[in-house]
Amino acid sequence: MTNRLTSTDQLSVGQVAERSGVSISALHFYEREGLIFGSRNEGNQRRFNRDVLRRLAFIRASQR
Repeated sequence: MTNRLTSTDQLSVGQVAERSGVSISALHFYEREGLIFGSRNEGNQRRFNRDVLRRLAFIRASQR
C-alpha cells in the first residue's frame, strides 16, 4: 500500500496542517478570510484540494 495521493484525493484539515506546518486554527482563519477554499464531505468534515498546500506556502512566504 502507498501513501501517495492522486490528483482526485482531498486532504483533511489535519493533513493540511501537518504537511504545511500551519496550525489548524490558522487554516480556519484563512478559510474565513477567503485566502483558501475547502469543501465539506457527507460527514460535514472540511476537505481541501492538494493545491492549497502551494497557496499556504505562498502565504507563509509573504508573511516574512
